[in-house]
Amino acid sequence: MMEFLYFPEDKTLYIPAVITLIIFMILAFMFYRWMVKVSNKEEQSFNERFPNQNEHDQQNHNVDSKEQ
Repeated sequence: MMEFLYFPEDKTLYIPAVITLIIFMILAFMFYRWMVKVSNKEEQSFNERFPNQNEHDQQNHNVDSKEQ
């Protein structure tokens, strides 16, 4: 019925697949943390270059919410 699925009798064949999965999960997590750090640095840089931009956006948001 489901002959395309292969489950080996020797369960030690799963070990390389699990090790590969763990390595890729660790690399994905490290890449995620790196992207968060880069994003925070860019946000800080933007806020230093345009200090009044955040206040301007906050005022626009308050005006928009009062109109509704």
